[in-house]
Amino acid sequence: MGMRVAEVGVGELVKAGLSMEEAQEFKRILKAAVGGARGSDPSEVWCEVVARRVLSPSHPHGLHQLVFHSVYAEWDESTRGPPLYWFPSLYESKHTNLGRLMETYGPRLLGLSYKDPITSHSLFQKFSVQNPEVYWSMVLKELSKKHDNSLAVVWRDKGNDDSPVNQMTLKELREQVMLVANALDATFTKGDAIAIDMPMTVYAVIIYLAIVLAGFVVVSIADSFAAKEITTRLRVSKAKGIFTQDFIVRRGRKFPLYSRVVEAAPHKVILLPAIGKDVNVQLREQDLSWKDFLSRADHLPRPNYYSPVYQPIDAVTNILFSSGTTGDPKAIPWTQVSPIRSAADAWAQSNIQVGDVLCWPTNLGWMMGPFIIYASFLTGAALALYHGSPLDRGFGKFVQDAGVTILGTVPSLVKTWKNTGCMEGLDWTKIKSFASTGETSNVDDDLWLSSRAHYKPIIECCGGTELASSYIQGSMFQPQAFGAFSSTAMTTGFVILDENGVPYPDDQPCVGEVGLFPLIMGATDRLLNADHEEVYFKGMPIYKGMHLRKHGDIIKRTVGGYFVVQGRADDTMNLGGIKTSSVEIERVCDKADESILESAAISTAPLNGGPEMLVVFVVLKKGYNCEPDELKMKFSKAIQRNLNPLFKVSFVKIVPEFPRTASNKILRRVLRDQIKHELSVWSRI
Repeated sequence: MGMRVAEVGVGELVKAGLSMEEAQEFKRILKAAVGGARGSDPSEVWCEVVARRVLSPSHPHGLHQLVFHSVYAEWDESTRGPPLYWFPSLYESKHTNLGRLMETYGPRLLGLSYKDPITSHSLFQKFSVQNPEVYWSMVLKELSKKHDNSLAVVWRDKGNDDSPVNQMTLKELREQVMLVANALDATFTKGDAIAIDMPMTVYAVIIYLAIVLAGFVVVSIADSFAAKEITTRLRVSKAKGIFTQDFIVRRGRKFPLYSRVVEAAPHKVILLPAIGKDVNVQLREQDLSWKDFLSRADHLPRPNYYSPVYQPIDAVTNILFSSGTTGDPKAIPWTQVSPIRSAADAWAQSNIQVGDVLCWPTNLGWMMGPFIIYASFLTGAALALYHGSPLDRGFGKFVQDAGVTILGTVPSLVKTWKNTGCMEGLDWTKIKSFASTGETSNVDDDLWLSSRAHYKPIIECCGGTELASSYIQGSMFQPQAFGAFSSTAMTTGFVILDENGVPYPDDQPCVGEVGLFPLIMGATDRLLNADHEEVYFKGMPIYKGMHLRKHGDIIKRTVGGYFVVQGRADDTMNLGGIKTSSVEIERVCDKADESILESAAISTAPLNGGPEMLVVFVVLKKGYNCEPDELKMKFSKAIQRNLNPLFKVSFVKIVPEFPRTASNKILRRVLRDQIKHELSVWSRI
């Protein structure tokens, strides 16, 4: 148990980064807030601390840590669930998108059971699972309410950090998209698959929308891929062309992109310049510069007008790929319905509204690229794009200057911002909520992020490309806990399965594999290069007459009904007959010593058989040196204290970085193979 908030003195406040004078004043303000709370419960005290703005974004992170953890020092997670940092207000909940919908239809649909959006949220969610057609008929009427002069896109090029942000209205965006659609018709045959492999600039967004508008199919390829990976995706999708840039500019250096794409031997390349108006490379004979491509629409009387191509509901709009770690990546088709799923979930869960500015650094090679396009334009928000690295201060200044109201992240990005201090002094207080996806969030990193905007909620999202959205999320209608999910997505149902495939009761704290209810609007019903049935349904149990759909996540349901992702089904380990997950071990190891940047836990069987051994790989923070044996001892103690007294670490290996998939997930399989190889070498010495 840590220090209680009433015991925090001037000495601790100075240690946390305040001067003596500041510490004395802060102690007075903190004491007043604690005394002014409605009760002595830690959640009520924290509510008061946040409401009185005792902590500000300019305070050192050490102070935020001290206050939060001292407020919750006596909080017992085993009986109360995770500590809570954000609480919904009834007034605000009624003015959210979903809250307004509940207030309008709740009394009619739920009868006397309906009370208000906070009290009745879980009930309404269950109703949406049982009556999806009722829910979707209501929500589809709510999406996309924008007028021609409303703001559609804001962006800034790296290096122009002191210039005003660029802006484009909906009318201007539509005209640009229609021009590209006309040029596509003059270059390709209807129905062709056309790839995009470039940073997510305003031009990439225009190209994406034009390909869909004109009845072609987008092939999503991340701009980080090597030629071999590009070749695979072009082959699997049968792409007839590809849009790319001559270079990618990162931190002042030019990295060739066109030459990498050409190495993959595409049929035709349409090449955009990274800088300026002209491309700076020699083109192949069959390739076109962006300028020449657009000129193909010049002969038309109205080059900026295009009549949309209407398609059946199951027509493919986009081919995306899973982060394949063995063999070909799975080719996942998005249909006309997938964008509606993406936008509707963003509308309901993240409360994206007309007038909001959404920024989420990503790439069209990953599902989050298309997701944020639809999440912006189908909800009436503006999309904010930074043409540069999100790791630098320039990105943070763009967030400030563009007036971003919803900022999406991935946890490794937040960790970098926190550890480098690059965002210090910037004003992010226009942000009304954050969002996070892609990997498991770190509680301390989330504490730092939320504190940048006076403790606004971080809506955690966990789903997949094949779902076109999330299955569990944070919520504006429930108290939020760092690194945890509070709710199931609307119309989505799932159970948590034990080792025998038997579902745990819905109200029981447990850990197990997710089994999704199979009816999910917008989710895939086919794969282009694999057996959909085998990948998502084989070996899954029947529940209440439904064949459950496989997702692969191991999740923990806590006391209080929160969810914490524990890793993938293939990242579980059996230590001394007890099942645990890599993520659970890593959470403890990351906090065991200040030198740890991040850890990756795997288990492996000894060469001569016997119980699995726990091995922890470690990346150290810059400037730190540690001996593996010293860390091994610290990790074992921390794991035994926090998880299980029977667990012990067999080896610690310090490495400069972890192998990752292109979407930044740690490849524990590669680490497992590496340690097996080393064990076999040691055994021969």
